Amino acid sequence: MPRDIMGQRLRALLRTLDPAQPTTGPTSTLIRRVAVSLGEPRDDRAWLTLAVLTARLPQRQSVIDLRREMVLDGADAALRNVVASARRRIAVRGWAAPTVRVAQGVVMADVHHTARTGLATGIQRVVRMTLQQWTRDHDVLLVGWTSGLDALRVLTDRERRNAIHGGDKDASSAARSGAEVVVPWKSTYLLPELATEEDRTSRILALAEFSDNATAAIGFDCVPLTSAETVGIGMGGAFGKTLAAVARFDRVATISEAAANEYRGWANMLTGANLRGPRVEAVLLPSDVGHVDETGMERAREVLLTDNLPLLFCVGSHEPRKNHLAVVSAAETLWRQGREFSLAFVGGNSWGSEAFEAEVTQLVQRGRPIKTVSAISDDILWGGYRLARATVFPSFNEGFGLPVAESLAVGTPVVTSGFGSMKEIAAGGGAILVDPRHDEDVARGLDAVLFDEETQRRLRVEAAARPKRGWQEYAAELWRSMVVGDAVASGVNSTSPSPQYGER
Repeated sequence: MPRDIMGQRLRALLRTLDPAQPTTGPTSTLIRRVAVSLGEPRDDRAWLTLAVLTARLPQRQSVIDLRREMVLDGADAALRNVVASARRRIAVRGWAAPTVRVAQGVVMADVHHTARTGLATGIQRVVRMTLQQWTRDHDVLLVGWTSGLDALRVLTDRERRNAIHGGDKDASSAARSGAEVVVPWKSTYLLPELATEEDRTSRILALAEFSDNATAAIGFDCVPLTSAETVGIGMGGAFGKTLAAVARFDRVATISEAAANEYRGWANMLTGANLRGPRVEAVLLPSDVGHVDETGMERAREVLLTDNLPLLFCVGSHEPRKNHLAVVSAAETLWRQGREFSLAFVGGNSWGSEAFEAEVTQLVQRGRPIKTVSAISDDILWGGYRLARATVFPSFNEGFGLPVAESLAVGTPVVTSGFGSMKEIAAGGGAILVDPRHDEDVARGLDAVLFDEETQRRLRVEAAARPKRGWQEYAAELWRSMVVGDAVASGVNSTSPSPQYGER
């Protein structure tokens, strides 16, 4: 006997709109009760109606169209049209058609990409380290998207583990077709990762603009706007769609003051479109010291060191923005001057890395002590920081620059760019600032930190004296910024929420 999918959705909608209304009776009766409960045409209730009855988070124009139809033809007629359209879709999908739950009074984190990938980029690292604290200290519902990127769903157990701890590149295979759809209502929606898929961002936009939910995002950087020449083709347009959604958010917590300045500049431009824009607040990333045992250190020595030469360590993907060609050029300058040291790059290839790969290949063929490692295990990462005489990070633009903070946290000096978030991090001591657009200046900084003993000692003392701030402190401050402030305005109990997922 087929499931009464439409009846289930109508009952879920009716309970949300008016819990006092009875939810028994045929579909026609339920439609009339829902129509009465909708009251005056409103965008938020039009959004909720579409989300629940179609089991898809609506896009902006669909919400506007339904509200207009409710004004012109009445809620009953408009509702019947929505039900008829939803029934046709249910008929096509059959048993794979999802049921719907309305999640009220919850805090949900959308970690769709992080839950499904085995990558360990800077963004994924921030998300996972934050989730480890949040899921321990708070009631937070972790969600992703359906295969069509048109509805939210609760993560599978396997996806949840990968979102929090990583290491499972096949976690997405656990997702089930026809999984129950979750619709947030009077809740807090958090976006701690970067969403660039247009189908996803267009629905996030409508959620932020029309639904009765508080919204907050982490702002990593505005590099596709401020340094568009350093990102891959298509990224600028995708990021623009992301910003179109975030423009309707309540809050953005950036990972540095430099990133906050970028987002505030963008937010100021929104007045031209009569948009208020989000409140922007900087919540600086922590200076994690990491941990590696002696076995891990030995593994790092085997992978990174060359003939016990002093190690220059460079962490980051090989995209043009990271400026690794300047590192190679500066290193070659010093090698030609007779300086003896080795250079190890840790980070995967990405768009535009062909020139870097070709240059490294040529130098290796000439006998230069260069190594590149694409697998970023904790042993290699934290062992490399500790083994290095110095690290180098001359990026053209960063929202934060984790390698700078991580290296300094373990006491290893850094050569980095003298502007933006990198200068912000380096202000606490332990670093040499250079102009990343001039290879000679990069070489000057490397020569000083690698071979000037007085400079090396001074920088290590400065690095050791820097205040330590871990992920626990960061996650707590981020929760206060993204959740507590929004919850006060919306009435959501953010300290100890009592999740209500609605009735089946």
